[in-house]
Amino acid sequence: MPLSRDVRRGYEALQPFLTAMLDPELQAAFEAPDVCDFLVGNPEEPALPGYVEALQKWAVPEHRRWFAYGFGHPPAQRAAADGLSAELELPFEPDDILLTRGAHGALALAMHLVVEPADEVVFVSPPWFFYEVMIMSVGAAPVRVRADTSTFDLDLDAIAAALTPRTKMVLINTPNNPTGRIYPAATLERLASILERQTRAVGHDVYLLSDESYSKVLYDGNRMITPARWYPNTFLVHTYSKSSLAPGQRVGYLALPPDMPGRDEFRNGSLLVGVATGNGFPDAIMQYALPDIEGIVLDTERLQRKRDRMLDALRTFGYDVHTPEGTFYLLPKCPQDDDLAWCRRLAADHVAVLPGSACEMPGYFRISLTGTDDMVERSLPIFERMIGVGA
Repeated sequence: MPLSRDVRRGYEALQPFLTAMLDPELQAAFEAPDVCDFLVGNPEEPALPGYVEALQKWAVPEHRRWFAYGFGHPPAQRAAADGLSAELELPFEPDDILLTRGAHGALALAMHLVVEPADEVVFVSPPWFFYEVMIMSVGAAPVRVRADTSTFDLDLDAIAAALTPRTKMVLINTPNNPTGRIYPAATLERLASILERQTRAVGHDVYLLSDESYSKVLYDGNRMITPARWYPNTFLVHTYSKSSLAPGQRVGYLALPPDMPGRDEFRNGSLLVGVATGNGFPDAIMQYALPDIEGIVLDTERLQRKRDRMLDALRTFGYDVHTPEGTFYLLPKCPQDDDLAWCRRLAADHVAVLPGSACEMPGYFRISLTGTDDMVERSLPIFERMIGVGA
């Protein structure tokens, strides 16, 4: 077989996601002109006001080296640092912002900076689809820990039990995709204590990687809570593709907390990792436009109204679904055990949702709230009819 062993292992790890995304019946619904598309977090409406204008403005060269190589645009770093400082109430400096090609690039950057092939990285399930394969890509061993299934909060006892002398990093995602859970301050403070104790016990730093991609997609007046407030050895991942609902435009950053040990080394090392992996340098236009994009944020009040409309209707129909505190997603329980088969039946009526097995939640399905209001209303009678469809 021509593929390397690591690629084959990665393919096996992604198999549930690939099965769902490449399923012919789900794809047929996804491509139908009248589809109610809740499959992934793609925008279904025009770009947010000012977004296209920002890209057009900065696409016009101001000097002959406008599109030359660059190692971080200082105005972009300043804007991101100011925005993050206000959001998290921590004093970030521009040099704390390591610009990347979206959140994916920031995750890869953090792992390459500190994780070695002999290490283990603990991650929380249900996860974003690609955490496991990204951990494998740096040669480390992924260690899966299930979230508390009753609350979707972190199972701190399980995380503590999973730590070994080989653990180099713990990866969490808050607000969490797919559950919408915002990990509370008490949980994150206790997690910090666990990691501090582990660091002392094993004699080397155990890093926390906090994927905060949905930090600006919050409901019910919630505020973003970062573990960096209690644990200095925390890498923070942020992106503009979620807040501005433009996932195909890749710009984000890895942030170093103000009291993080070794910040100068990480800043210097990020240049090497960025060159080696190609993740470290966003396109020039995205860097130039970042100060304008920083202030372009989707209407969360409207998104919350959409969330509430679907929650109320689904519960009335008989679905079991919790209330997400953030992100774009709902995660109802499926009326039958085989979530892929049920989603195929839903797709036959041109309603596309993601089977829960794709994100390690078999027996559930995920709805993306980035569909339009019209899609929501057209889908509700179909969801009502489908609640009675058994195995």
